[in-house]
Amino acid sequence: MEFRIADTFTGSLAKLTAQEQKAVKITVFELQTNRESSGLRLHKLEKTRDPNFWSVSVNMDIRIIVHKTDASMLLCYVDHHDKAYEWVQRRKIETHPNTGAAQLVEIRETFQEITVPKYTEVTNSVLRKTPLFSNKSDEELLGFGVPPEWLADVKNVNDEDLLLELCDHLPGEAAEALLDLAVGKKPQLISVSVGGADPFEHPDAKRRFRIVHNIEELKQALDFPLDKWSVFLHPQQREFVEREFNGAARVSGSAGTGKTIVALHRAVYLAKKYHDTRVLLTTFSEPLANALRNKLKVLLKHSPRIAERLEIDPIYELGMRLYKSNVGKCIIPKDSDLRKLIEDAAQENPGHGLKKRFLFSEWTQVVDAWQLNTWEEYRDVARLGRKTRLPENRRKILWDIFENVRKKLKEKTWVTQSEMFVKLGNILSAKKNPVYDFIIVDESQDIDIPQLRFLALAAAKRPNALFFAGDLGQRIFQQPFSWKSLGVDIRGRSKTLKVNYRTSHQIRSFADKLLGPEISDVDGNTEERKGVVSVFNGPKPEVTVLPSIDAEIDNVADWLQERINENLSPHELAVFVRSEAELDRAKQAVEKAGQSVNNLTNVVELVQEKISIGTMHLAKGLEFKGVAVIACDDEIVPLQQRIESVGDDADLEEIYNTERHLLYVACTRARDHLLITGVEPCSEFLDDLKNEINGKFVL
Repeated sequence: MEFRIADTFTGSLAKLTAQEQKAVKITVFELQTNRESSGLRLHKLEKTRDPNFWSVSVNMDIRIIVHKTDASMLLCYVDHHDKAYEWVQRRKIETHPNTGAAQLVEIRETFQEITVPKYTEVTNSVLRKTPLFSNKSDEELLGFGVPPEWLADVKNVNDEDLLLELCDHLPGEAAEALLDLAVGKKPQLISVSVGGADPFEHPDAKRRFRIVHNIEELKQALDFPLDKWSVFLHPQQREFVEREFNGAARVSGSAGTGKTIVALHRAVYLAKKYHDTRVLLTTFSEPLANALRNKLKVLLKHSPRIAERLEIDPIYELGMRLYKSNVGKCIIPKDSDLRKLIEDAAQENPGHGLKKRFLFSEWTQVVDAWQLNTWEEYRDVARLGRKTRLPENRRKILWDIFENVRKKLKEKTWVTQSEMFVKLGNILSAKKNPVYDFIIVDESQDIDIPQLRFLALAAAKRPNALFFAGDLGQRIFQQPFSWKSLGVDIRGRSKTLKVNYRTSHQIRSFADKLLGPEISDVDGNTEERKGVVSVFNGPKPEVTVLPSIDAEIDNVADWLQERINENLSPHELAVFVRSEAELDRAKQAVEKAGQSVNNLTNVVELVQEKISIGTMHLAKGLEFKGVAVIACDDEIVPLQQRIESVGDDADLEEIYNTERHLLYVACTRARDHLLITGVEPCSEFLDDLKNEINGKFVL
């Protein structure tokens, strides 16, 4: 008999207390290992729409709902007695007549009780006269996985808000297809099982049901019930996790679509499939590397031997360590040291007429980044994104300065980070055996030129050797550049994920207004922002502009207290600011709400019973049920210091882009609740958002 677990079971388990979860786990382990035990109290449920539902008693109050046949047992739900029985009365498991996928279907009578969606106020003035799907036949809708008994409701829905509420009652594949249709996008066709095929093996069934082969897999699913991603994957995610590539590949998508989850699962998949290989999972910062380590512990808690072959390091620390072991000691100059060298060299070569800021950015973004070693290389290089035109005679003057800088670096035996990565890449590519068989890069949009060159050389174009996960809309550190020119061509091996699991529809659509409908990289690869769908709803975000800092602190404190009163735990809340200078405002708001503060650092660990505060840069990779993004004042967002540091016209545009991306990152850390505040005069970015939602504005 096959033993399966449903995502509805792990979701309901996560809502129980720790003591209740412990009791449930003991019962579940006995169900899997000793189903004939006399101690198990199974009770066949009567008067349910599905005759195969049974109840399992955990104690006097807690009940597990299972779906039991001669061939399988499926864990479906767990809750207190009355709630568990109420849930099962409204559910059935059936095989979809068109797609062949096993579905857990909610009985449609419940939708008739809904008159006003939970999170929206619908008036006659906004209701559409024509149903959204009046032009779709029953057969078309069935082809998208809509259960037959829900066809009438789907065909009659005439408002997008009502559609969002309806989708909460439908299987995932049906909800995603309907949301695509509503925005004018053609849904991806659902595969159809061949007659007689196991309905639980359908790709869409695997997103909600999983076979548990042994006690270790069961422990993984039960130890982290909140982390459904560790057990259940969307078909689009699973496809890219298990696909074979003959070159570099990239998965992209907006915030919350599961790019990092794909990267983690791919790392584990490769380590399991190819024995005696080493897998590197890297990213651009220590906080993100720590976040990856924590997630990997979830995936590999019961597979320590596989974990031994998986290494997670931020790429800079990785480069330093490998350089030391393969070359020797490496002294990397600080930015302040480089600025001094460049200024000194410029004084020795007067007549260029360019600002110090421009000279530094020209060195870091062109000469050093591309490791230009000769005048001819600098003369002929395409200065991508640099709008200050430099005719050949001006370039020659600049090259004299930069050649002087190179000479001074050599005299001091200093090695720039760019030089370190290029040297290291050449050394590793010449080795007979690779240091790493597979390299997976998360948040790849912020990998810089020499780092990407190093990765390309280390991978040496081996099949499956290089895999990227990233989002151009979250690029907050690096200038755009051509990957193809560095030997990394992902054309034909890239995929954009379109299903958002982390952020409500309301927050996602709101945050998307900070970005354009699509973003393209230098090589012409385009990531579309439109067509993304969220799998759940929530309250609308709030934007509040206040007359003073004190008023803002009071407002944020009240908002945090409201969330606590709604039974959110303190560790499920966070307050983010643009830079460390505004952290005190966040601290005061949390303390005024009567809560303790957890200062996020490079370790980025959440602390029970404390509300996290930190800069927007530390928000990447995190998720909270409620987020307040505060101190969005004029000259703070975007940061005036960055604007004043402009050395080239292109830099100003880049600063505005990355500052927007940074605000987008902070907003999309919120799952259900989002508050954005600022003090008058507020950030110009908030002006862009004011007309997008019915938020409250206090002036």
